[in-house]
Amino acid sequence: MSTPATVKTHREPLLHTVKHAERSGRQTVALSLAAVALSLVAGGIFILAIGQNPFAVYATIVKGAFRSPLAIQATIKYTIPLCICALGVTLAFKMRFWNIGGEGQLIMGGVFASWFALFCTDWPHPLLLAVMFVAGAIGGGLWGLLPAVFKSRWNTNETLFTLMLNYIALHIVSWLQSGPWRDEGANGFNKIARFDKNAGLDKVLGVHFGWIIMLVLVVLVWVYLKYTKQGYEISVVGESQDTARYAGIHVKKVVLRTMFLSGAIAGIAGVCQVGGSDMTLSMGVAGGVGFTAIIVAWLCQLNPGMILVVSFLFSVLEKGSGVVQSEFGLSADSADVLQGVILFFILASEFFVRYGFALRKKQPKGGQ
Repeated sequence: MSTPATVKTHREPLLHTVKHAERSGRQTVALSLAAVALSLVAGGIFILAIGQNPFAVYATIVKGAFRSPLAIQATIKYTIPLCICALGVTLAFKMRFWNIGGEGQLIMGGVFASWFALFCTDWPHPLLLAVMFVAGAIGGGLWGLLPAVFKSRWNTNETLFTLMLNYIALHIVSWLQSGPWRDEGANGFNKIARFDKNAGLDKVLGVHFGWIIMLVLVVLVWVYLKYTKQGYEISVVGESQDTARYAGIHVKKVVLRTMFLSGAIAGIAGVCQVGGSDMTLSMGVAGGVGFTAIIVAWLCQLNPGMILVVSFLFSVLEKGSGVVQSEFGLSADSADVLQGVILFFILASEFFVRYGFALRKKQPKGGQ
């Protein structure tokens, strides 16, 4: 006896995502402002939950970053490596090469520059600084070039490769400070000696001149991506490598060149750290800046001008949260959670620029 065949139907989920048509600039700005407002509300709820006044905490964050000339200088010092590193990964991301190694490239830039700072202190000051910056760019560039070579030749996963190189770079610093570059006058501690004053970046308006290099790089990266042939090739390769090949673009050459430049820019950030802020090379030379730079770059949609603005705002949040931690007696974890809540909402706005939610359409009666 035959039985009727069972017909299986696949129904859409009750709630699903749909891709929006490209939003206007006004809509994008509105979504970003809404995300900022919601982030402040959500952060305020968290602050209330731990027994503090949200208005007082937010006011302290802003005041903490600008309460004195020294506080302003500290905020700018944090902005410099963050902005420069974000500019570096922007080049790679524009090409759809997922460079998660800005942290390691910054560290290696600092390592290469530190050799000259430690062992060539008798050189003329301008020459020493120039060589340190060239060495830092080469160090970061080579560290960025390595995963590009493997990707081009053996199609390795660049995300994992660049991520792992971060930790290798950090362990190189650990080996240097406990081995060949160990300061013999450190009373048994594993550390590298402070640089001679001759190897330090000169100050301009109270802050080392790395901030001038940062501004110059913002302009150069913007011009490079928007108005040069190489910048155009990066965009084409990012859209489609097959299209790039059809147009006569040497894809492998573009990938290798761009990743070297990406790492070189991050390496310059490393020089600014070791020669400007720290005056030595240590395990904390990067301090997570390379990872935060990835968030900044995507949040700004790879726009160099916006990267400068958002890097500064991130620095205000970072420095202000430290003041909140001390003035209100909050733990470091509470300050980190507050930053995380705010960042979550801001990053979520990027999702709603491109996508939205839609309810399942009603099925007609009798339909399958």
